[in-house]
Amino acid sequence: MPERRAAFFDLDRTLLSGASGPVISDALVAAGVIQPGAKLPLEGAFYRAYESLGETLPFVAMVRMAAAFTRGWPLDGVRRAAESAVEGLAERLRPYALAAIEDERRSGRMVVLSTTTPAELVEPFAAELGFDAVVATRYEADGGTLTGRLDGGLVWGPGKLRAVRLWSATNEVSMVGSSAYSDSVFDAPLLGAVGKPHAVNPDARLRVLCALRRWPIESWDRPGGVASVAGRELYHLLRPLVRPELMALASVKVDGAARVPSSGPVVLAANHRSYFDVVALAMLVAEIGRPARFLAKKELFDAPVVGTLARALGGIPVDRDSSPGEALAVAGRVLRAGEMVVILPQGTIPRGKAFFDPALKGRTGAVRLAAATGAPVVPVGIWGTEHVWPRSARLPSLPGWQGRPEVTVRVGEPMVFGRGDARAGTDRLMHAIAGLLPEEARRRRVPSAGELARAEAPGAPSKR
Repeated sequence: MPERRAAFFDLDRTLLSGASGPVISDALVAAGVIQPGAKLPLEGAFYRAYESLGETLPFVAMVRMAAAFTRGWPLDGVRRAAESAVEGLAERLRPYALAAIEDERRSGRMVVLSTTTPAELVEPFAAELGFDAVVATRYEADGGTLTGRLDGGLVWGPGKLRAVRLWSATNEVSMVGSSAYSDSVFDAPLLGAVGKPHAVNPDARLRVLCALRRWPIESWDRPGGVASVAGRELYHLLRPLVRPELMALASVKVDGAARVPSSGPVVLAANHRSYFDVVALAMLVAEIGRPARFLAKKELFDAPVVGTLARALGGIPVDRDSSPGEALAVAGRVLRAGEMVVILPQGTIPRGKAFFDPALKGRTGAVRLAAATGAPVVPVGIWGTEHVWPRSARLPSLPGWQGRPEVTVRVGEPMVFGRGDARAGTDRLMHAIAGLLPEEARRRRVPSAGELARAEAPGAPSKR
């Protein structure tokens, strides 16, 4: 019989971006369990310190005091407060927390919430997230009223390890085959006892321990591999430099950036005319004011400098030869975390005569992503980038005596796609993108030999 395994998730500053306490405290007030002015002394100051520093011994001392503070609380009122706190706690979930839980579930592990926060106050939240069990501090009750004492010890530090070991023995779960996630150095005993420890947004002390013990460090606020400085993504540091007036190679005009939703999942779908399209889209993303994850050919990520930068910004490599669906799966995860994804449905720059075809043809990935995640698709029309860096050139062109070429990036209205015909939906999307291009793009014409040559890869013979 295969051994049973589990994944143990800490709550505060691990699954949640901060502490659960303020949300639960407000819910207890709303449920009439405690009076608005009857909170613990210096509770607000303790939580503010916890948000920035993580767990400290004084903070845990306050948590211990909380048990005595509950004396006389009606258990049914506590349960009502716990139910009403679910929504507020869910709003504090880190963007990639649910994906981490789902990954563990798919690996065959049971998912267990292991937290110092009392079970009576977090069990409805754990049920909402689909946890299989809760290992947490428990309050003692007598006749439907809390006594002010703990039922067992505080599930914290070594006490959390003891509680997890007891639960694992009772449920025949192998600790060696299990994993654990936490932000706190005080959970080091538990992290060291499982086969797969994970530090999530670790405090400074745990970060040092991870370096010594070679434990992996994760951030559930952004995709893996995305660089940050002092907690800010590279995007935010580069954004002031990505401005049209600072672009020497072209005069870039962005129109309609305000049509892109300022939050929540969204797919930007653009046509593809040039290697310079990435720069034009970067101008758009900078104006939108939120990071975007670009899907791009795997070869781009293999390049020494550009590839490193693409990965640091959260780019998603697409390997069309072996596993193109893998990139869409990653993009779906990013969208479910509420982020923005940029995709070029044409896949590559059209070659030869196809480059001049007014009817744009695209792959169905953008529409399928939208249907699977509920994200709107915002069409983007790019024009003029081929004059900066045509397909036939290995490097972009420097502006001549006529000045910088003009590049336009036009944003259309968001489109919604259901789980219908992805091909028909893609045709509708590509038609919307074409409608954002100038009139000359929608006229059929016979390109010259020189134009055909510029629409081929470097060194390729022109196809007339």
